[in-house]
Amino acid sequence: MAVMADDPLTGFVRTVVGSGTPILVLSPHLDDAVLSCGALLGWAGWRAPVTVATLFTEAAPPPYTLSARQYLKRTRAGDAEELFADRRAEDRHVLERLGVGRRHVGLVDGLFRRLPRPRPGTERLARLLPELAHIYPTYRLHLSRGRVSAHDAETLHAVGETIEELLPVRSGGLVLAPLGVGGHADHVLVRTAAEESGRRIAYYSEFPYNQRAAADVRFTGRHRLVAHDWERGLDRKAELIRGYRTQTDAMFPEGRIPSAPEVYLLPEAAPGTVHETAPETHRRARVPGGVA
Repeated sequence: MAVMADDPLTGFVRTVVGSGTPILVLSPHLDDAVLSCGALLGWAGWRAPVTVATLFTEAAPPPYTLSARQYLKRTRAGDAEELFADRRAEDRHVLERLGVGRRHVGLVDGLFRRLPRPRPGTERLARLLPELAHIYPTYRLHLSRGRVSAHDAETLHAVGETIEELLPVRSGGLVLAPLGVGGHADHVLVRTAAEESGRRIAYYSEFPYNQRAAADVRFTGRHRLVAHDWERGLDRKAELIRGYRTQTDAMFPEGRIPSAPEVYLLPEAAPGTVHETAPETHRRARVPGGVA
């Protein structure tokens, strides 16, 4: 009987895992890696050195912006720092089950991230209107618009340094980075740091945001990225996601976690080579929920 050849993604993953290449998974928040890559991590975690580096793992003390207060209300939390302590504990437990390493980097989540330096003349007023002191004053108009603020340069640098520390160039490792589906600035910031790192990169399409939003065609086109599905281990994934108890009710208010293939994007021409900037192209990479 003829043996069927692996699809491009499976072949790529087998090659990386079989070579013992270290894999660094960049997770903006304390659930993103498992939401988007839990099935693949469950397969690769016991076969290769995998580390999930979660970047934005801290909140900040009040006063909170209106957007931050709304988030706390949805998660039934009164104190952001206590909530994030619970989230870190959830993440440790889930990643231990997957057999992967972890690093909580300790950067402040975008909802709570304040300006490095106050705007002149706003110090006193910002106590009454906290939005004046934050890099992203609102979620809808600032944090989810797909742009990284110029005030976040120090944060971008810190993410870049994290990649340098955890995956030195000489390791020849692979970075698995968020694609930025949904436009959250934290995701786009991490994607940008990965893109600028000079490492070999594959991108993951963020679940559940990819069920209702498409990828940035300018980015996928520039790098000639093509989407591939991963379906191994999906039967276990909902159970893993429910390990993030503080978040699941807000993300899945109907109580059902939909089953969907994980989607990874590789450069079209040479998926096993170092990711390099490519010329603009009109080829579009498919993601669930639409064509990007």
